[in-house]
Amino acid sequence: MPRKNSRAANGTGTIRERSDGRWECRVTLGRDPGTGKQKRKSFYAPTQAELVKLMKQVQADLDNGNYVEPSKLTVAAWMDIWLAEYLGGVKESTQASYQGHTKNHIKPNLGAVLLQKLTPHAVQKFYNLLTKAGKSGKTVRNIHGVLHQALDEAVKQDYIKKNPAAKPTLPRIIKPDIKIMDDNIVATFLKAINGHKFEAIFFIDLFSGLRQAEMLGLCWECIDLKAGTILIDRQLVKSKLDGRYFIDTTKHDRIRKIKPADIVMDKLRVRKAQQAADQLRAGAAWSNEWGLVFTDELGGHLVHQTVSKNYKSIVVSIGAPDLKFHSLRHSYAVISLMSGDDPKTVQENLGHHAAAFTLDVYGHVTEKMKENSAQRMQEYIKSISKA
Repeated sequence: MPRKNSRAANGTGTIRERSDGRWECRVTLGRDPGTGKQKRKSFYAPTQAELVKLMKQVQADLDNGNYVEPSKLTVAAWMDIWLAEYLGGVKESTQASYQGHTKNHIKPNLGAVLLQKLTPHAVQKFYNLLTKAGKSGKTVRNIHGVLHQALDEAVKQDYIKKNPAAKPTLPRIIKPDIKIMDDNIVATFLKAINGHKFEAIFFIDLFSGLRQAEMLGLCWECIDLKAGTILIDRQLVKSKLDGRYFIDTTKHDRIRKIKPADIVMDKLRVRKAQQAADQLRAGAAWSNEWGLVFTDELGGHLVHQTVSKNYKSIVVSIGAPDLKFHSLRHSYAVISLMSGDDPKTVQENLGHHAAAFTLDVYGHVTEKMKENSAQRMQEYIKSISKA
């Protein structure tokens, strides 16, 4: 006579009332792939009806492969794991940014929550709290990006079934008011930097549109004085973790080659001669390990803050204190567009991902260009009518 199979199917179990008044069901969840033994787990609920409802959900999750075993892993613990183990290939500067957002915002607000108990509502409440605290839309979105990536990985690793940060309502990004140099300020600025120790940096940046980190990370091997081109493929970055400086790839890893005005290349030729003289004076003390264009008297890299402070002192002296160092880049873009450069060329020179982005950033300039275009068409029509 065949023996009766008394093993319980996955997801089934016996419901009983405990002495403390709670209801319990011990469920078979399958077999341990390592030992081959059955895996069983107890589930609890205040009432029999609630327990039955819970068991039906567990059974459904087991049937469709969505069941995730309960874990005591907190959001803080998972963020630490994710930062340490799942950021391979991510730039050091980006990792530092992720760690900063995690330490300063995610952990203090969500860290104590069990990862499996984190809900979309809790995430939304967190973002709303950041907004009320005065964080900009861009900052909130950046923090969301970190949390979203970490939780996506938690889903992949079967710690949670769904990403609770998948569909939040995020604050809109308000575009900052861009400050640029008009023609009068440009002329005044050029006079003010004449003879300054950082004259070449300020001049070249104004007429090439490089980011400050790209300018300070510029190396001689990327400059072709004969062809008149500059390859932008690196930047000088200060670590947010330990304060050391290092050479990193450009923002978004976008490499570009620009061909600036001849006077920019002339400034670089002068700079090359100045650096050669500095090296001669320094003798054995000279050390320029990265072959940088802009160095101190001993070949060491420049410090971002020092360059910015010198720039700030100059713009304050000419009555334009609102102009930040990045205004040099903005001014270059506006000068290029107003001079007739097509948006695609300006986009490529700036290293933007698309011409549409460039036009969006400098929309106020394109409106002026439209007015000029309309005026030129008006003059053309008049000239034709007289013929």
